[in-house]
Amino acid sequence: MFSSQSLPGTPYLDSGYSWVRLCVSVLISLVGSAGMWAVVVVLPAVQEEFGIDRSEASIPYTTTMIGFALGNFVFGRLVDRFGIVLPMIVSALMLGAGFALGSLSGNVWIFAAVQGILIGSGSAVTFGPLIADLSHWFERNRGIAVAAAASGNYLAGTFWPLVLKEVMASDGWRDAYMLVAVVSVCVMIPVAFLLKKRIPAHVVDISSAPDALPVTKRRIDISPRALQILLCIAGISCCVAMSMPQVHIVAYCADLGFGVSAGAEMLSIMLAGGIVSRLLSGFLADRIGGVRTVLLGSFLQCLALFLYIPFNGLASLYIVSLVFGLSQGGIVPSYAIIVREYLPAKEAGERVGLVIMMTVVGMALGGWISGLIYDLTGSYQAAFINGIAWNMLNMGIMALLLWRTGERRTANA
Repeated sequence: MFSSQSLPGTPYLDSGYSWVRLCVSVLISLVGSAGMWAVVVVLPAVQEEFGIDRSEASIPYTTTMIGFALGNFVFGRLVDRFGIVLPMIVSALMLGAGFALGSLSGNVWIFAAVQGILIGSGSAVTFGPLIADLSHWFERNRGIAVAAAASGNYLAGTFWPLVLKEVMASDGWRDAYMLVAVVSVCVMIPVAFLLKKRIPAHVVDISSAPDALPVTKRRIDISPRALQILLCIAGISCCVAMSMPQVHIVAYCADLGFGVSAGAEMLSIMLAGGIVSRLLSGFLADRIGGVRTVLLGSFLQCLALFLYIPFNGLASLYIVSLVFGLSQGGIVPSYAIIVREYLPAKEAGERVGLVIMMTVVGMALGGWISGLIYDLTGSYQAAFINGIAWNMLNMGIMALLLWRTGERRTANA
């Protein structure tokens, strides 16, 4: 039985430095993902100060998601070419400037532009591109490494709202934004240099030439371009389904008479469950592969969406929300595993970034479609059914990939 560390020229994979690099990546993601959650936390204060309605106050979140989506693709390409350090420094500067300018915004339109152009795009570097870079340093434990790095985004969702809430209570949302600006620059830039070491090109090329490895590799009877397109469609479809509870659970609880606070707690439960799901999915992906992991997570997510329809009591919604979080958290990071299993390693940043961009598009599209369905029907029941339909599309794509996949073992030369 051969391991990646026994292969000539690959002492870098799954090494002690690889695990140190993972810890550094999680720290960077924890800090750099603040932009994804800060805008949600300050939304009520921004609405009150600018004297706008809720739909206008939601525009900065939308622009943040657009910037995040585009940033994953653009910076992913830069990581393939220049490594992670330069894009990460640019990210830190963008976040520092974005939060500083955001704290000085005089109206919601300037605030929204800053969120999208600087904060959303800057935050993107700490997700898809960072995950793609880290994936080069692992072979046997790639799944858990990618999942742990992706969990930094959810950890930020548990850390930053608590910090910002306290600062806002005493000093206001503008000071809270200035705090994030300072922390982003002071932490991310020095820490980024710990990732300066780049894996040699011949090690990266191993994944593009699997015949050189005496380990199991996957190949598929689908062209790389068609596979990329299918992964993008899968990313959109799973996240249209995923967005229904994540975006609308608070409003759903309010409609049922349980209040906004209960909905917020259910959202937190989903997020906590998502962290556990990502880590468990990482272990699973190392053993059964990315496609099977996505298929399993998608099936469980679909089951959870079904459960939301008949179970609308307070206690049952808490339980279903936990089930939903435990189901969906590992789906998106597993796309990075699929890319590394089937597509050229030297293009991982661009290809992972493109799929992640499509998942964000799916989240934005799903949130809007669910709201539109609610406006047309006066109920979220049809919106859940819509999510289930999109979820089944994702399952169908994963089943197709699994069917067209063959595994081969090459003998040691």
